[in-house]
Amino acid sequence: MSVVPVIVGPTGVGKSQIAFELALRLDGEIVVADSRQVYERLDIATNKPDPERRRHVRYHMIDFVDPASGFNAAEYVEGARDAIDDIAARGHLPIVEGGTMLYVDALSDGFSLAGVPPDPALRRELASLDVAGLRARLLAIDPDPGVDLRNPVRVIRAIEILETAGPPLRRLRTRSAPPWKALRVGLTASLEVIDRRLDERSRLQVERGLIAETQDALDAGVPPNAPVLTGIGYAEALAHIRGELALEDLPVAMARSNRRYARRQLRWWRRDDRVKWFEIEPDPLPGILNYVRSES
Repeated sequence: MSVVPVIVGPTGVGKSQIAFELALRLDGEIVVADSRQVYERLDIATNKPDPERRRHVRYHMIDFVDPASGFNAAEYVEGARDAIDDIAARGHLPIVEGGTMLYVDALSDGFSLAGVPPDPALRRELASLDVAGLRARLLAIDPDPGVDLRNPVRVIRAIEILETAGPPLRRLRTRSAPPWKALRVGLTASLEVIDRRLDERSRLQVERGLIAETQDALDAGVPPNAPVLTGIGYAEALAHIRGELALEDLPVAMARSNRRYARRQLRWWRRDDRVKWFEIEPDPLPGILNYVRSES
């Protein structure tokens, strides 16, 4: 195995469909790079592949983490690299379907501290702590972080990185690139097309039972501040359950959040000149197949 296709692009653009079609045609299996699809039982707002697709293509790195617990990028990379090795050892083509930018980059390039974006909400929370409190919180995550514990700015950044990517901090400073080349395939469309697709997806997610799925998670003991429930779709559903968001406004709020996220993803991937872009209209699959075959 020398090349692994990695499908990237904004949410709603059709990455899942292209990855599925590639897997069918190239005898592949899909390794999902999504920070929420790892969680069990929560399927609708996480956009997991439906049972029909799973009957035809094998998926990895989905449905194996208790939604009441946490999960980080370090754990993802370990599991995803094992999955890729296993797929290749069985003579199939690993195909990475990427939604979470940090997960894709950490898997494809190794870890980089620059790859962990700022978290404004966490920084506001940490601003209430003094230096001793910050130090205690950092050391509870990583007893040997290797940063100046007297410098609150560096301590806050270390906490931010570790709560996103997972400890230990010293290991995250060193890239550990995989033995294969990530062939980045980007899907894109006009913002108008993406927005229209996100509007429709949000409406369908509500119709499919998003509110009931969210309530079932709460009833099963998943705390409302669990990472998976703070993501787009479930956060808005929780607001509705609390009486803060009318039912007719729920898909509108979801689509608005998704549009902001899609634009962040586009900015992230556009800065990577290794991505080869394909417009989703007309059908990009023939061009993508030719590109993957020519690079393999």
